[in-house]
Amino acid sequence: MKFKIGYRTIKTALGTTISILLAQSLGFYNFASAGILTILCIKPTKIMSVRAAVDRMIACIIAMGFSAVFFEVLAYNPIIIGVMLLFFIPTVVSFKAQEGIVSSSVIILHFYNAKHVTLGLFLNELGIITIGIGIALLMNLYMPSVEKRLLDYQNEIEGQFRKIIREISHYLRTNDCRWDGEEITNAAKLIDTAKSLAFQDVENHFLQNENLYYHYFKMRERQFEVIERILELVASIPVPVIQGQMIADFLDELADFVSPGEISKDFLEKLLEMRRQFQNMELPKYREEFEVRAALLQILKEIEAYLTLKQSFKFLKREKKKYVRGSIELR
Repeated sequence: MKFKIGYRTIKTALGTTISILLAQSLGFYNFASAGILTILCIKPTKIMSVRAAVDRMIACIIAMGFSAVFFEVLAYNPIIIGVMLLFFIPTVVSFKAQEGIVSSSVIILHFYNAKHVTLGLFLNELGIITIGIGIALLMNLYMPSVEKRLLDYQNEIEGQFRKIIREISHYLRTNDCRWDGEEITNAAKLIDTAKSLAFQDVENHFLQNENLYYHYFKMRERQFEVIERILELVASIPVPVIQGQMIADFLDELADFVSPGEISKDFLEKLLEMRRQFQNMELPKYREEFEVRAALLQILKEIEAYLTLKQSFKFLKREKKKYVRGSIELR
């Protein structure tokens, strides 16, 4: 098993140590709880950490109020803890701060162990909460850039697309079905992983609620759906035909333009011209020939959908190019 220490692990270990040392040096009781809060608030993204911090702060404050009322008015008894939780948990959920239920339970137990509610106890718990949550937020101010990884995914997906398109072209020419389709599985996995990473990158920028990479991978995902439909249509063509050869020539040219920033208008014009040529050809004489021709016409429609998706991303790129960082250009 590969042993790896990631940046989040390092931040958690360092932040926990700082929280406990700070809380202890300031003379707070139950200072170790500050470290627990830091561990719970360090999340994979900045926005997730802020949400976790807000939830825990709200839940902890509610917990202090409930503890003061239930323990002082009723009794310091384990049964009272259970009764209080029956009201406390729904209250926290109503504030949509349910992520803070576990950490706030620690605060409740602090009040229970104290056996008496005082102003000093409230200040002590507020200090622990502030230190634990505050250190976690400070630790999460640094997030390593994922730009290179996103660009690597972009290049890998384009490479898989290129291979798939060429395999489709090869089949239309030869009816050779020895291709194992490995690139299809690879492309699907790469797109899912890349989308998740791009969304994570969005949540690491407070002033940026959209991400050009995410839109790019979403566009590739929709293009991949088109490719899957084309593959189904191609599989229904039993023999090579002249129209299939024409589409194969077009796909060979298209495969070389998976990467560039824009799809040339020439492609759409060539596609339209090819459709006109199909319509002007002699009508099918046999049912099998008719079915093949129908499948090829549908392939042309799907290719047009593929190109249109890329064109729509081109316009999106113009509107959102401020989100492209450094010298990297999405292709």
